[in-house]
Amino acid sequence: MNIRFPKSIRILALSLVAIGILALALSGVFTSLSRLVVSPLTSLQTWVSQQYQGVEIFLSASQDIREIRQQNTELEAENARMQAQIVELQQQLVEYKILSALLEFARANPEHKYIGASVIGRDPSPFLNYIIINRGSDDGLRRGMPVVTQNGLAGRIIQVTASGARVSLITDPVTRINVRIEPSRSAAVLTGSITGDITLEQIPQAADVNPGNLILTSGLGGNYPANIIIGQVTSIKSRENDIFQSASVQSVTDFDDLNIVLVIINFDPIDISPLLPNAETP
Repeated sequence: MNIRFPKSIRILALSLVAIGILALALSGVFTSLSRLVVSPLTSLQTWVSQQYQGVEIFLSASQDIREIRQQNTELEAENARMQAQIVELQQQLVEYKILSALLEFARANPEHKYIGASVIGRDPSPFLNYIIINRGSDDGLRRGMPVVTQNGLAGRIIQVTASGARVSLITDPVTRINVRIEPSRSAAVLTGSITGDITLEQIPQAADVNPGNLILTSGLGGNYPANIIIGQVTSIKSRENDIFQSASVQSVTDFDDLNIVLVIINFDPIDISPLLPNAETP
């Protein structure tokens, strides 16, 4: 059974309830209650916000990592290109210096005509007794032509094809070069060896030879033009009862670093062996 109160009573009751609630609120009764209700909600909201920020940071960091990796890959590729360019420029600088030195050598020895050649092969043995160059008979090269570097004598051509030539270095064991020792102008014979060392033989016992003396080709024997520098005396071996002295020689040419050489093309070697007294006659 429903009991309906008069409207005025309901209004009065609601007013009293509202006044009571207002009074309780003003007295601070709802403060602790609100804390009990709002605090968990705030904590929950804070936790949700932190998790969202973490996910956002993770996604953002993943994107950043991908971009950084891509940039790193691009930088590594660019660095590799730059390193290759540096190596190429260094090689060009070395070649430029060698060519400049060869030009200076040619200018200092204008009596000869030269043709430049690149070294394209070497003796596979550790003794480096010959090299292969990229010039041949098509370029006017012939057997016996001397080969020099910017520093001095390197050897001479012993075999020629149309587009290449083999050069026997002065370190070869079969080398025999008539030389002159400066400043005494004493004659001697320069020989190679299987170890790559070069020595002077048949130095007159009375010759004044000292470490540091220069060794130049003498022109005798017809195999090389005169006055091409070969090296310096480093030590002398002399005994009283010997007819000749001998000496060790340091070549001015670095045979481990031959890249470009000059061939003297206006020198014709002369074979004088048939004119020697001990030569066999046919």
